[in-house]
Amino acid sequence: MSTGNNSLADFLIFLGLTIGLFFLGKLILGAGCRHLAKLSSRTETSIDDHLLDAFRKTKPFLLLLFVAWISAQWLDLGRAEKVIDRFGFFVVILQVALWVDRFVIGLIFQSGKKETEDEGPASAGILWVSYLVRVALWSTTFLLVISNLGYDVTALVAGLGIGGIAIGLAVQNILGDLFASLSIVLDKPFIVGDFIIVGDLLGSVEKIGIKTTRVRSLSGEQLVFSNNDLLSSRIRNFKRMYERRVVFGFGVIYQTTPEQLEEIPQLVRSFVESEDQSRFDRAHFKGFGESSYDFEVVYYVLSPDFTIYMDIQQAVNLAIVRAFAERGIEFAYPTRTLYVDRSSGSEDSSESQIV
Repeated sequence: MSTGNNSLADFLIFLGLTIGLFFLGKLILGAGCRHLAKLSSRTETSIDDHLLDAFRKTKPFLLLLFVAWISAQWLDLGRAEKVIDRFGFFVVILQVALWVDRFVIGLIFQSGKKETEDEGPASAGILWVSYLVRVALWSTTFLLVISNLGYDVTALVAGLGIGGIAIGLAVQNILGDLFASLSIVLDKPFIVGDFIIVGDLLGSVEKIGIKTTRVRSLSGEQLVFSNNDLLSSRIRNFKRMYERRVVFGFGVIYQTTPEQLEEIPQLVRSFVESEDQSRFDRAHFKGFGESSYDFEVVYYVLSPDFTIYMDIQQAVNLAIVRAFAERGIEFAYPTRTLYVDRSSGSEDSSESQIV
């Protein structure tokens, strides 16, 4: 290398190195992508697929600038050497940031699509997540570039931190709802169309927004929940119900015979098992009430649909009423027996009345 001004030969060598390294870099990148494509075809994970996609999006212009920076080491750059080195660092950081951006954003969108088939609210939440990730990534890239230029970023980072705290305190409620919205989209405690109960309020989810979630109640009005308050509540999601457990009871009068009491559980079992979408669990003579022998029945409806549950319960109730009527078994109702003791002289007498 010449110690003075660069000769024409030096510039020709620089140009040749730049062109040669550029095509060599393209060949290496292409071979690496082909090898990664074969590897990703044999694996089930999507990480290598997104990594391959990121490398395939390498900017040719940035690759050319990078190899030009490498080739420029042949030249006598003098005072410009420091500037050229900083420019080369900027090119490398920019390309790495583009790779990371493509890879991470691809993973985020892939995760969102796998978690739900409802693209409306999922897309909104994914866009917010990708936006926050990109802000963090490119902010870090900017600070690295500024630091490489020789500026002290410590004061800048401290100022941004103090300003961030002040802004955070001012908009903490909004940010709380925003992050709650992201949690709903990513964690999926419910999606649009689910029937949920929050406290004593219930309805179908219509929209999951950035700050609020809209629910259409059974009586027709729209309920608006703050996302932050919604996540801090206990939510019952009936759309996720696979089967419904049903518990009901009834009582018969104390005049019922032991034989009739023994027959009742088997009768109820046969009625439940005769229904197509039901699974019998148990039926027992539970105990002695104030005015009845008490029975408890448990069965499962093999569908979350409320109408199907009510149809089965109605069929079982009607079958019990008919069977009891045929066998002379009476349902109990609240009764009290009043005993009156009447005494006259030395003789005692008593009579009872049913009230």
